[in-house]
Amino acid sequence: MSVLMCRAAAVVLLLGLAGGVRAEMTVSQSNDPDGSIDVHMTALLGQERAGLGALSASDIAAVATAPVKPGKSKVKSVMSYDSTWLAALPRPNPSEELECLAQALYFEARGESIKGQAAVAEVILNRVDSPAFPKTVCGVVNQGGNGGCQFSYTCDGRAEVIAEPDAWRRSAKIAGAMLDGAPRLLTEGATYFHTPYVSPSWSTRFELTATIGAHLFYRPPLKTALN
Repeated sequence: MSVLMCRAAAVVLLLGLAGGVRAEMTVSQSNDPDGSIDVHMTALLGQERAGLGALSASDIAAVATAPVKPGKSKVKSVMSYDSTWLAALPRPNPSEELECLAQALYFEARGESIKGQAAVAEVILNRVDSPAFPKTVCGVVNQGGNGGCQFSYTCDGRAEVIAEPDAWRRSAKIAGAMLDGAPRLLTEGATYFHTPYVSPSWSTRFELTATIGAHLFYRPPLKTALN
């Protein structure tokens, strides 16, 4: 849902709660898409202010609070990304998705800090949430394209051998926390990353959102009706 649609939905709900405030909007029949937008936006914003003025603080808080998604574990929202935070994490429950995510963190970023691995996990989970990518962690990690792979370790011809047990346990714990709904606070919705040693062509077109450890994180440019 777009930001404009979300704002409009919130305005409608606020006006309904206010009771006495009524919206009377006329849909423009003009062929000029800009002909009456200023008038209607001014009226809409005026109604929003009036609606907010008629609500109590508790009503506004109820409208502004996002619902909790069902089926998601409640993960501590304060993310310190340090050894204390890592040690407090429970042992993750084995699953195919956990195995795929932990392998990606281990083979792509085990030399990174806890924060750096969590950032890579964000990219993978952001891809799962995007309609442009497969809808599962394993699908994202094993996705091919352009004659290669999205994650090089999956098609480099070498067997995936876990030779560092401590690093594996760390990657698995981080993967489990991210799969359990830990907040994604590091990469601002990034769906791509690369190291400073390469310069892929897409990096000049995409938006750089973060630099963490040995990785640069990007998201595609926002598409609007004007571009």
